[in-house]
Amino acid sequence: MNDQTFSLQPFPSTKSLPNLKIVGNIARNGNKLAIRYMLEGDLKEIAIAPLSNTPSRKHELWKDTCFEFFVSIKDSLRYWEFNLSPAGHWNVYHFDGYRQGMQEETAFTILPFNVQNQAEGLALALDVDLDKIVLAEQAIEVSITTVIKHRDGEVTYWALTHRGVEADFHLQDSFIVKL
Repeated sequence: MNDQTFSLQPFPSTKSLPNLKIVGNIARNGNKLAIRYMLEGDLKEIAIAPLSNTPSRKHELWKDTCFEFFVSIKDSLRYWEFNLSPAGHWNVYHFDGYRQGMQEETAFTILPFNVQNQAEGLALALDVDLDKIVLAEQAIEVSITTVIKHRDGEVTYWALTHRGVEADFHLQDSFIVKL
């Protein structure tokens, strides 16, 4: 099993950010991927949708507070974008190359994950079987990201690393977690 902890950094901006911290861990055991996020800090300034009684697949979750990660097969241009809303909504997209050929990934018909409001912050946990998109023996590269929407409507972008002149989660040289 390969288990790594992470801490996300905001894309540099002139906006003063509330006291936030996004940390977690990611692990791969065979072809099971487990990712845990913890959003800590002054959450009253963050727009966080309440947990839905009927979570479902939804488009454009990245327009609001959304936990994301990107998975590519080592040495391949193809990749997948996973979107997880604190409300429980989700989506997975497949790309043929950098921002090319975006399609909803139909291999996933459900993506159950757990969201908990805790005293120290908001916790989100997902366990997903990658068998539908990746072979267990294939090495993968992952980028871990989060979009934070503030109550004033301002959006900030958080990632392990920011390699572009603008916040761009799709840049494959930012897929720095090797599993």
